[in-house]
Amino acid sequence: MSRVSNPLPKDLPAHAPVALGTRVRQLRAKTGMSVRAFAGATDFSASFISQLETGVVSPSLGSLEKIAEALGVTLRDLFVGPQEGQALIVRRDERPHASSSWSRAHIEGLGIAGQKLTALLITLEPEGRSGKRPRAQPREEFAFVMEGEVRLTLGEEEHELRKGDSAVIPAGVPRLWVNSKSREARVLIVSAL
Repeated sequence: MSRVSNPLPKDLPAHAPVALGTRVRQLRAKTGMSVRAFAGATDFSASFISQLETGVVSPSLGSLEKIAEALGVTLRDLFVGPQEGQALIVRRDERPHASSSWSRAHIEGLGIAGQKLTALLITLEPEGRSGKRPRAQPREEFAFVMEGEVRLTLGEEEHELRKGDSAVIPAGVPRLWVNSKSREARVLIVSAL
């Protein structure tokens, strides 16, 4: 996990930042956990949590999932986006998003807070990955490769997926996304809350 230094993907405006660290701090405070207790619950150092909350570092998708789990929320809840009661449209330049320079990945929230579906767009640069190791999710997910090629490790099996391929990922089965190709890949992930 390193400092945020990669620019946003070419097609995403720079003025759509997510105050991810602020949101994590709000959710942590709501649970009553101290930085040290939260660090213990996530297996991260207290220093990393502090740096995350102040925007110095950016976690991978796998780390974000671990953070959401420790907070008892969904991954979508980490992103501050349009709120319930507003229009049911998320404009491209208003998508909440976060980047991880070490994992060469970018995640965008595509849904509206308060809805029963969550949709995320994951962009993996060449050599990008969703995390260090496969990680299970508590909900079934549907994934659709929108661009490029990716390797999906699903449990003990590896699958090469190309543009147009899709996968259903059962709840509780560890999964890892890796882009070992020389061009960017994008994967749409949808799950029910």
